[in-house]
Amino acid sequence: MEEDSFVDSLTTYDGIYEGEDTYHRCRRSCHHCRRFLAPAKSNNRALSPATTIHELLECHVCSKSMFPPIHQVAESLELPCKYCSLGCMEIFPYYIKLRHDAHCNYRPYSCPYPGSDECSKVGDVPFLVDHLREDHKVDLHVGPTFNHLYVKLNRLEMECAARMLMVFNWYNKYFCLHFEAFHLDIAPVYITFLRFMGDATEARSFSYRLEVGNNGRKLIWEGTPRSIRDSHQKVRNSHDGLIIQRNMALFFSGGDRKELKLRISGRIWKDNSN
Repeated sequence: MEEDSFVDSLTTYDGIYEGEDTYHRCRRSCHHCRRFLAPAKSNNRALSPATTIHELLECHVCSKSMFPPIHQVAESLELPCKYCSLGCMEIFPYYIKLRHDAHCNYRPYSCPYPGSDECSKVGDVPFLVDHLREDHKVDLHVGPTFNHLYVKLNRLEMECAARMLMVFNWYNKYFCLHFEAFHLDIAPVYITFLRFMGDATEARSFSYRLEVGNNGRKLIWEGTPRSIRDSHQKVRNSHDGLIIQRNMALFFSGGDRKELKLRISGRIWKDNSN
């Protein structure tokens, strides 16, 4: 009776399987451990092909990959995207689906907050904006222009100096302003940059300008915000932002140079050329 239920479950899946013949082909010996393999069952009920595909592809005795014709069965499967419930309606062959799922534009975003311990929260943009404000205490600023004073009492401290200064809401599009201390080779430097809370394609439709200065001197950076799909470490390591050497940062800070006091101003605009 169990065999009949397994055959039925295979037969009813879009006509991919061929009933009893396929069932007997699945009942074979593993090439590696030479063990007799029967189709996997769970709680005395046959599992659907979509949920047992890994068990069809791998020996559940020695866990090594099976050889054709089992792999040929997988090649014939067409499955929906893992994130179909989030809006992706694409259907792919099994092996292509795995690659697609890893890069699907509908997959949830990771929390963009930087730090030594990366936050494990994932979700859509509105969820992450609320999460940043409530759990990470990040300020929300409305509008395309900003003027932020960053103060750090210990000017020599470089460790754990990654900060998200604020989040901007401009016509319901959200951007994160980052400031981070790191070493460029052996030189201590600071970098500030903007990330877009959305995918990379939409991020390229915006531009931004950052400005730091004092005492008649000024540094300016103009660029395109990176998507939060790129981690803050990736953006920092590619130097895609305004880089300020420590001596210059202390010069901009004024006073006796015992504390870091930088005024970061800038604006965001829609780039019509893109």
